[in-house]
Amino acid sequence: MFYLIRTVILYLLFVQITYASSLTPLTGISKLSVGNTHTCIVTTNGGAKCWGSNGGGELGNGTTSFQNSLTPVDVTGLTSGVKNISAGNSYTCALTVAGGVKCWGDNHNGQLGDGTTTRRTTPVDVTGLTSGVKDIFAGYYSTCALTTSGGVKCWGNNQSGQLGNGGVVDKSLNSLSTLNTPYYKSTPSDVIGLTSGAIAVSVSLNHACALTTAGGVKCWGVNVNGELGNSTYNSHGSNTPVNVTGLTNGVVAISSGYEQTCALTTSGGVKCWGANYKGQLGDNTTTERKTPVSVSGLTSGVKSISSGSYHACALTTSGGVKCWGDNSKGQLGDNTITQRISPIDVIGANNSVTAIATGGSHSCLIGTGNNVKCWGNNGNGQLGDNTIIQRSTPVTVLTNEVTPCTATISPNLSIHIPKLEAAGTFWWADLTFQPTNDGRLHFMLQNAGITTDTSTGICATASETLVVHISNANYGTMKLWANLVYLPTNDGKDHFILQDYGLLNP
Repeated sequence: MFYLIRTVILYLLFVQITYASSLTPLTGISKLSVGNTHTCIVTTNGGAKCWGSNGGGELGNGTTSFQNSLTPVDVTGLTSGVKNISAGNSYTCALTVAGGVKCWGDNHNGQLGDGTTTRRTTPVDVTGLTSGVKDIFAGYYSTCALTTSGGVKCWGNNQSGQLGNGGVVDKSLNSLSTLNTPYYKSTPSDVIGLTSGAIAVSVSLNHACALTTAGGVKCWGVNVNGELGNSTYNSHGSNTPVNVTGLTNGVVAISSGYEQTCALTTSGGVKCWGANYKGQLGDNTTTERKTPVSVSGLTSGVKSISSGSYHACALTTSGGVKCWGDNSKGQLGDNTITQRISPIDVIGANNSVTAIATGGSHSCLIGTGNNVKCWGNNGNGQLGDNTIIQRSTPVTVLTNEVTPCTATISPNLSIHIPKLEAAGTFWWADLTFQPTNDGRLHFMLQNAGITTDTSTGICATASETLVVHISNANYGTMKLWANLVYLPTNDGKDHFILQDYGLLNP
């Protein structure tokens, strides 16, 4: 980019100029995953972005200072070609469109699967999994992959047998310092009995579960709190998969929390089992369960589920969200910090949600327009709203990026922006550009108003703050950019500002 002397001529009809932040809502999201203290998404263009804690390098942006980010940053080398993403505890893994797996972040348990325990600040390939993978699942200290043939492979911490490979489980040994113990596996190994026939996996702290093609659920790992759901308690658990009692069929999705798991049935109901001291099973008690119990009020009408550390959420078929369990950080989204032992509605998540995800003590959703909203703990910026303020209701994830506008200037442009407050109503703004021979650029914010006429098309999507990036393909070999910021207020006036502009090479 080169800089020019710039002049702005603004004709202020009923438009008042004010200064506003260039942060805009993050949109264009296809996948969402919430980790312990960070959050990641996949864009509709196949790029990976993360925000929040970076203490282990889990944001993947190559930083060595491990500084947290309060807004999304690109994952190095993964600005395209990503199919899915899974955020764990201080690390992250991504599935590429080629069927390969790449991971980054904390690796002291070998959870990145690259044959080392070296922390990585940018993505590295998982050994032996550069192709042939259908989905990826990151947990706290271990990771699993679902292959295209329906097999399950896991790697990382195996202290409680959570890799499912039959490794020795010995609770009397507490040393986790060397890679050559049975408690680590830094490259993928098959889960015994699940080399085929699986369609989904869920990984937690010390246990994991798989959903079979028959609609059944199998779990392995620790069983102190009934995590395996097989009608027993066993401090040593099982280092190979066991059937969950009563769920040998009829299940379409599973999600594991810290010490519990939930299942979505074919009838749209939710059943959970395991630890329940925070009410995370949602059965209106705090009694731990060694077999599945129904979540109160959710025997039907649920589309998807997600279990966090000590809370869980459900997306209903009507597009609403209900959560239950621990609420000490506002992660249930009901504008309180009151623990709930049965589901409560998330405020503002009504009939517009397409996906949900829960993590350590925060939750997120994808809403209409493929934007992201989060709530709960924000001590590391994991809500992405450019603050570290805890939120007990959803807030919009923000980005510094500017969304290109497809319209061109030749030399005038009329921008039609959807008006947030009224469906079918649009703000319009006439922005006039006139290049001159004196080495200056002349802009004019000529007029603005409200209309229902969409005949000229929509150039950009508005929210509380809007930045428009306009490319001028008609000005020789150069392109014009302009940041036009719109900020609605409560004083009966409409605020626009032509914040900045210039020329750049194509």
